[in-house]
Amino acid sequence: MTTRVLVADDQPAVRAGLVLILGSAADLEVVGEAADGRQAVDLAAALRPDVVVLDVRMPRLDGIAATRELVALGVSGVLILTTFDLDEYVFGALRAGAAGFLLKDAEATDLLAAVRAVARGDGVMAPAVTRRVIATFAGPPVPPVDLSGLTDRERDVLRCLADGLSNAEIATRLGIAEATAKTHVSRVLAKLGLRSRVQAAIAAQGLPTS
Repeated sequence: MTTRVLVADDQPAVRAGLVLILGSAADLEVVGEAADGRQAVDLAAALRPDVVVLDVRMPRLDGIAATRELVALGVSGVLILTTFDLDEYVFGALRAGAAGFLLKDAEATDLLAAVRAVARGDGVMAPAVTRRVIATFAGPPVPPVDLSGLTDRERDVLRCLADGLSNAEIATRLGIAEATAKTHVSRVLAKLGLRSRVQAAIAAQGLPTS
């Protein structure tokens, strides 16, 4: 299957470069380009891509606000791609529901891998910011999440998400079908009011070890 991608960046040269890299992969297709966040949301609603690659600093609507709207629409996964690894951008993107956060100095192969991962429903984070995120969320979930409503199976799934497993890997670990794993993941996110697998991994800090 071909993964359909929408690219949003206010710098034409950067946008063209991203399109060139993404278009070089046989399994990826760039279906649209946006010069600002508002255009990105409107195009995503119309084109329904699998992944939207968003810059943070854009006119009309910034990448964080655009991510929030895209997640609410539920039409695609969001990969934030930015020059800046400032905490406000990283945590803002994750809280808004972005599935991934990558810096623009990443290798082309890393960008392609990140887009594919987000399309699969997996989370992606630039190595440069991973330690800061872990350090920030090392304690209980912020804000606190009530885990009491989860079934035993859903708790198992949440632990798998904390380990960064994909749906296929969750299915293998728990001995269930991949479609069943995907359903459990969706139910866990819905029950906890979370927007991404990354947020679920953070919430799993509140689970007792087993």
